[in-house]
Amino acid sequence: MNKTALDQYEEIVTDALKNCSVKLRKSFKTAFIQLMILYMVLPRKINFTQMGRYSDSSEQRFRQLFERQFDWMQFNLFLMRQRFGESSRKAIAIDASYISKSGKKTPYIGKFWSGCASAMKRGLEILGIGIIDIDCRDCMMLRAEQTPDKTYLEKQGEDYNLVDWYLDVLRKHKDKLLRITRYVVADAWFSKAKFVGEACLLGFHVISRLRDDAALWYAHDGVRTGKRGRPRIKGEKIVFEKLDLQRCEILDIEGGKAYSVKAYSKAMKRNIKVVVHYPGSGGHKIYFS
Repeated sequence: MNKTALDQYEEIVTDALKNCSVKLRKSFKTAFIQLMILYMVLPRKINFTQMGRYSDSSEQRFRQLFERQFDWMQFNLFLMRQRFGESSRKAIAIDASYISKSGKKTPYIGKFWSGCASAMKRGLEILGIGIIDIDCRDCMMLRAEQTPDKTYLEKQGEDYNLVDWYLDVLRKHKDKLLRITRYVVADAWFSKAKFVGEACLLGFHVISRLRDDAALWYAHDGVRTGKRGRPRIKGEKIVFEKLDLQRCEILDIEGGKAYSVKAYSKAMKRNIKVVVHYPGSGGHKIYFS
C-alpha cells in the first residue's frame, strides 16, 4: 500500500518527537501531530479559531498546547540531520524579519525596520536562526525568537540595545549551535564591532558584508623594530578602485572578479579577512570574516 504525502509527513514528525530529550505525554504528541498537519492543509490564515474549525479538537486545546514549553530547537535539529546528514560544510544563518501586525494588545508590538519597504513600520519582528548546508545549497529553520520592543530594551539598562539582545539569543543557544558549526553568516547590519567581537568571544566565527565605502588598511605584516612606542598595526589605506594585487590573492569565481586580502578595519579595530568582489556590472562589494 502506497503511503500518502501526509502519512510520510506524520511519520517524520513522530520520529522527531521521539528524539526529543524531554519525555512527552501521549496526549501532547497526538495534539502536536494534529497541529503540524493543520499547518500543512489550512487554506487561509492560521490561528486557533481556524484550527478548531478544521479539526475535531477544540480551539481551547490548541491554546493550551502553545502554553506548554517545547524544545523547538531540539525538534528542528533532528529534522535538519535527517535532511542534511552529518556533513561538516554547514553554517549558521541569522536574520531579522519584519511581520506586519495591527492592534495595541499584542506583546512587543512596535516599530521595526522592514527591508522590503526600506522603512520603519509598526508591527512585530523575529530573529530567525537557520542552518545552511553548503553542499545541498539549502537552509532549514531552527528557531525563531520574537524581538522585544523599545520599552523592554530600555528597562534592561541605558547601554542595552538590539545588538545586545541578538547576542543574548546566540548566547542562549550557543551550546547546541556550536555542536553543528562555529560559522555564523549574517547580513551587513550585523557588521558592527560589538556584535563581531562578542560573537567571537562566544566561540563563533562571523562572516558578513561591509559597507562599500568601509575604511580599510592593508594589514601590517612587517617585523617589529623594537623601538619605543606603539607597534604599527596597519599599512597603507586600501583604495578599492586600484587594489595592490601583490598583496591580494586572486579567487576563481563565476561572474566578475574577486580578490582576497588581509586588512585592518577601522570600525572593528582588528584584522579581518576581506573578499572584494567586482561584478561585471561595475562597482564592488566587500565581504569579511
